[in-house]
Amino acid sequence: NAVVLRGSKDAYASNKAIVDVIKAAVKKTTPSRSACHPSIEGNFCADFIQLIEDTTREGAGEFMRARGLIDVLIPRGSAALIENAVLNSTVPVIETGAGNCHIYVDKCTDVDMAANIIINAKCQRPSVCNAAETLLINEVIAGSFLPLIVGKLNEAGVVVYGDKIAQKACKGVLGATEDDYYKEYGALEIAVKVVKDVDEVINHINKYGTKHSDAIVTKDEAVAKRFVSGVDSACVYVNASTRFSDGFEFGLGAEVGISTQKLHARGPMGLEALTSAKFVIVGEGQTRG
Repeated sequence: NAVVLRGSKDAYASNKAIVDVIKAAVKKTTPSRSACHPSIEGNFCADFIQLIEDTTREGAGEFMRARGLIDVLIPRGSAALIENAVLNSTVPVIETGAGNCHIYVDKCTDVDMAANIIINAKCQRPSVCNAAETLLINEVIAGSFLPLIVGKLNEAGVVVYGDKIAQKACKGVLGATEDDYYKEYGALEIAVKVVKDVDEVINHINKYGTKHSDAIVTKDEAVAKRFVSGVDSACVYVNASTRFSDGFEFGLGAEVGISTQKLHARGPMGLEALTSAKFVIVGEGQTRG
């Protein structure tokens, strides 16, 4: 079995250079042989690393229809690419990538911790799928916390879209539409909403989110447990940044993707998540009664 990585047109030159380097290293460290045989320990044929030259949409379509040749597809890229694979593939698909991630700041919270987590989750690398896109703030602390966090976000270059309460509480907040709460910005933009309690938060995330990564910042253990049990996402955080959703950070090695569905693998995936079981039964003529 093999794992095939098919890069995009934009990454073709980089991928070709990487493949050339790996092949050169394999050839340099492998004794010269007239016929390569990868089953012989310590001797590998450089051709086991191959670059798929076709980067067209038609080529991607062939992958999606290669049932019997390909066991599973893991599309990584835009929401449009993932939707295309899910709707049109005859090969099983593991959905990954789309990340409308939320952070909820509870009324019982460490304000400095919350601010640091939000700035990290939004600003450290805003284009990735585990960056925060929506900020939910409990109404009890909204009056004091909103000016603080909006100020910090604006200083970092973040455009803030908020509901009427958020706009009234502080300057620097643009009006948010319902579409803003569905949006994965992938940029220095964030949506803000003031909420009544954790149950409203859970309902909001499960409606507008993408089941990727969502966080709560709170000192209340009961509220944290309610959040963890109620939010239907692959990664749920208590007092930590959503930016940790990553295969390497989770100790899984190189990341294959972050699955947002519930079949077989969910959350950050390493190579182990792509393996399946094979039962080998050795008997001496046993029969079942």
